[in-house]
This record gives sequence, C-alpha cells and structure tokens, in this order.
Amino acid sequence: MPSVVKTLVAFKNLKEIMANDLAGKKVAFLGAGKMGGIILQALLKNGSLSPKLIRATVAHGERAKALSAKLKVKVGTNNVEAARGADIIVIAVKPQVVEEVVREISPHITAKQLIISVAASVPTSMIEKNLAPNVAVIRAMPNTPCQLGAGMTAICRGAHASVGDVALTCSMFDVVGRTVVVDEKHMDAVTALSASGPAYIYIILESLAEAGVKVGLPRDIATLLAAQTTLGAARVVLETGDHPALLKDAVTTPAGCTIDAIMELEEGKLRVTLIKAVVKAAQRAKELAYG
Repeated sequence: MPSVVKTLVAFKNLKEIMANDLAGKKVAFLGAGKMGGIILQALLKNGSLSPKLIRATVAHGERAKALSAKLKVKVGTNNVEAARGADIIVIAVKPQVVEEVVREISPHITAKQLIISVAASVPTSMIEKNLAPNVAVIRAMPNTPCQLGAGMTAICRGAHASVGDVALTCSMFDVVGRTVVVDEKHMDAVTALSASGPAYIYIILESLAEAGVKVGLPRDIATLLAAQTTLGAARVVLETGDHPALLKDAVTTPAGCTIDAIMELEEGKLRVTLIKAVVKAAQRAKELAYG
C-alpha cells in the first residue's frame, strides 16, 4: 500500500476515534450566532456532544435565555465563564472582535485546551500571540450549507496543534458536511471559493430560473429545475471524481442544443467572470487579514 494511502487511512481511523471521544468533551461556543449556532445545533442533534457539557455565549441576555431554552444548554454572555475549564473552545464571533475575545479569555486558557476559530481571515498566528505558549489553535472555514448538513469546511492547524487536534476538528465538522485539510496559506482562497461560493451559485440559480421564465416556464417549476439540476451535477462530480470538463462533454452532443448554449456562455465570458470573482474575493480576504 503506497505511503500516502496508508497515511489517509490512518487519519480516517483517527477521525473515527476522535468522533467517539468528542461526546465526553466540555465544549464552549463563544458566539453562538449564525455559524456558531449552526454547528452547535448540528452536533447536539447528531448526539456528538452532551448538552450538559456545553457552554455557549451570545452578546445579549435575552437572546441567551431564548437560546438556552431552545437548545437545553447553558447559554450566557460571559466568555470567560464559558471558556474556563472547557476542553474545546470554538470562537465564532465576528472577525473584527476575535482578538478582543482572545485577550479576554487568555488568562484562563492553558495548553491542555484546544482553540478552534471559524472567523474568516483571522490567522492562527494572531490568536496564538495572545495566548500562553503552546496552546493548540485550529482554523476552520465552513460555509452556510452546513445548516443542512451539506457544508464544506477547510481546516488548517496552527504552530502547536497536533494531528490529533486536526482529526478531532474534522470529526466535528464532518457532522455538517465534508472537510478538507489545507495549509494555512490557502485559507484566503478557500474563503473566496467555498465560503463565498454559495452566493455565486445562488446568482447562477436565480439566472437560470429567470431564463426558464423567459422561455415560458412557471417560476416555481423553473426554480425547481435549476436547483435540482445544480444539485445533481454537483453530486456527479463528487461521486464519480471525473473532471467537470469530461462531464460537460458527455452532455454536449454534436450539433445539439447544449453546444449552442455553451457558445453563448463563452461569448458572455461566464467562465472568466467566475474566475475573476474568486480572485477578487481572495484578495479581499487577504486585505481583511493583514490590513
């Protein structure tokens, strides 16, 4: 068995072990808002986390009471209280307040705890410099389809995180979709492609549905056709592993309808426009991180 395959198999086995271990962990979610709330609820629903071992925070007291009643977990507004003694601390606040939150909890964090940040554009080095030495930090970049278990999350590790820390983080985010481990230098590109990506797809879906209306379809049927076609095409790519260009060629018969449509797409520069959109978003992610 090639060494790369052995490594992948070993990592998969480690993820399974860590997934079983997750249930006994004390986990704090600092910022149980949109993304933090999605991940927390999915892990509770899946049974991966024990409600009595969960602590979460939100900005306002009334919201804390409502969320606590809904999820049957302890929710408050005090980040230090939530983080103290937790095995895993998920930082899911807005990027511009991450450093403030890390400094707030820093005196109470030890090297036995794992920090997972889902804040876009915030490098692990920024978090690490505000913590005691040797604290493990993981950076994760999920996207909004996580709310339906169809998310995509890229994960990278900081200077002190272990392979086990990465595996544990992957096991958490596998609950809400797929995960991939990347070097941190790729995280701005990940943000531009998969985190921002649903917005691009929604524009494409909206446009296809509008086109269906233009050629006479009722709007609800046009939207259904566009959405299910997009879902089906994506599944074919994921499950066959075939290059999208080969799959496109399989649909494009000689002198048929599809090739005429593709010519229009090429003339309208759809391909280059999508590429430029991702490049622009990646540049913006880098600006947010470093200036």
